[in-house]
Parts: sequence; C-alpha cells; structure tokens
Amino acid sequence: MIRVLLADDHPVVRNGLRGAFAEEPDIEVVGEAAHGGEAVELAQRQRADVVLMDLRMPVVDGVEATAMLRQQAPTVRVLILTTFDSDRDVLPAIEAGATGYLLKDASTEELCRAVRAAHRGESVLSPTIARQLMGQVRQPAGPRLSKREVEVLRLVADGAANREAARQLFISEASIKTHLQHIYDKLGVRDRAAAVGEAYRRGILGQPDPGPER
Repeated sequence: MIRVLLADDHPVVRNGLRGAFAEEPDIEVVGEAAHGGEAVELAQRQRADVVLMDLRMPVVDGVEATAMLRQQAPTVRVLILTTFDSDRDVLPAIEAGATGYLLKDASTEELCRAVRAAHRGESVLSPTIARQLMGQVRQPAGPRLSKREVEVLRLVADGAANREAARQLFISEASIKTHLQHIYDKLGVRDRAAAVGEAYRRGILGQPDPGPER
C-alpha cells in the first residue's frame, strides 16, 4: 500500500485528489496539509511514502517544504502537483529534491501512474515540463572565455587594478580594458565585481589554468 499525503492550501483541490485515489486498491491517502510546514510534520508522523505537493502555499511554500523533507525524511518522495510551469518554478523544485513534477491538468490515470512511479523512486515529469527542460538542454552554450580573458579575470578577482594586471601580463592597460569588456559581454554583466561573481558561479575561476590556445 502506497501511503500518500496531500499538501494543498485549497480544500476543494484536496477533496478532488482524495476522490481520485478512492478506487485505487494500492494507494491510501493518510493525511492532508494546508501548507508546507504542516506537510513536513504530517509526512513524518503519518509515515507517508509520497507527498503530493503544491508549490504556492502560505507559511511554508512547496519548494522549501520539499527541501526540508529531503533533509528530515529522505525516504519520502515528493511529487509536485501545480498549475505553474515556468522555469523559475520548475527548476527550484527539482533542485530542492522533488522526484517528479506534474501539472494539475493531469488525468486521474496519469496521476496514479505518477504516484506509483514516484514510490519506486523514478523521476516523473509531465510532457509539458519534459519538453521545456529538453529545450533548455539543447540551447547552445554561451561563448567561452579565452585563455587571456581568464588570466585577466583571475587577476581582477585577486584585487589587481588595470595597471597592475597589465604589468603582470606584459600588455597595455588598453588591452586589459578591451579584455574586460569582452568578459562583461560574454558573461552578461556590467562591472568587475559582477564578472568575478558570475565566473565563480559558473566554475570558471574554480578550474585550473587553461592550456595553450590552439
């Protein structure tokens, strides 16, 4: 028997979900939560196997509750069930530890299959979300920094001014300024501090010096 907890701040939605599982012999609804904090508590108290989690809830939202469950009850599977399908909703939920992501227009059959798959530890994505994520993966990567640009950025990260960077690299200050402008354009930033921060975020400055350019 798969023990399911329903987490949604709308009672009508919870009632509809409970009704959807009523005829399933292997799925049992063991509780309902009106916000994420309650879902985290009830999931552990009721020994839930799968939590159907809405994203937008008061007190504690679905993403935060998912992250809390991953830490406090890692065996509980979280299946996001929401109306929101934008990047800013999907990716944080998956990064927080959600096993799957479904939209509320899913049929009862799809929902039941998703719960069973999530219980088995399988990833579950609605076709809309899957296409969206595939589109992101297929997007070409942004322009890469050249060896010289990485050298300039490392010096900037170490606090070197343009004159000092030019002296260490045996080039002119004008060349440093040109390299910096290219770095800003490639990283999509406007100043030195943002360039350094973005480079660390992308792992550019966490990598060893690149080899000779070909």
